[in-house]
Amino acid sequence: MELKIKDLNKSYDDKEVLKDINFTFKDNCIYGLIGRNGAGKTTFMNAIDSVIKVNSGEFLLDDKELDTNDIGFVVSTPLVPEFLTGKEFVQFYIDVHKDKIENLKDIDYYFDLVEIDKKDQDKLLKDYSHGMKNKIQLLVNIISNPKIILLDEPLVSLDVVVQDNIKKLLKSLKKDHIIIFSTHILEIAIDLCDEIVLLKDKSFSQVKKSNLSTKKYKDSILNALKEEKND
Repeated sequence: MELKIKDLNKSYDDKEVLKDINFTFKDNCIYGLIGRNGAGKTTFMNAIDSVIKVNSGEFLLDDKELDTNDIGFVVSTPLVPEFLTGKEFVQFYIDVHKDKIENLKDIDYYFDLVEIDKKDQDKLLKDYSHGMKNKIQLLVNIISNPKIILLDEPLVSLDVVVQDNIKKLLKSLKKDHIIIFSTHILEIAIDLCDEIVLLKDKSFSQVKKSNLSTKKYKDSILNALKEEKND
């Protein structure tokens, strides 16, 4: 399975954000999209998910026009109905989408996957921590099982234990999925991702991850980001 980005350009008024991006993402792989704050990582993901309109470009999944039903998107600021409990929301999601869910499991199975225990399942979502809300976002994407999973800074502000749990879960999900994980933290990308893509000066370049184990090469990436042009 391949997601092809062809001739992607995006501007906001006269500010160019993404320029002439051509790239192919493949399944069974977690891609780390690295860039400085404001580099365009969120814009890129919003473009894939048709949240925003692009100036030009195509998104093709196995050479066919990308269907947004094939996309799951975990945004950096969790969007959940805070008046429901965790269990009420997940059950509601299952009830609404059950005709499209393959190999539907018992709800307890899904909560066990993201390590949310029974007492927390019955709490209102407004009382969940940021990390717990991110787990709920990720959980509904696991249930719907989209071919492409977009994760926009999902580990920001999470403690190290929750980060480790989510990283293990993502690694277990990569089979038969395309996972694109944006972050501005190089160490997280090195630990989690199979391939690393640098978003710099509005465009993409792929980084050989094997080289990142050396301090010299890591420093070269950081220096490249420091030298990014500001329009």
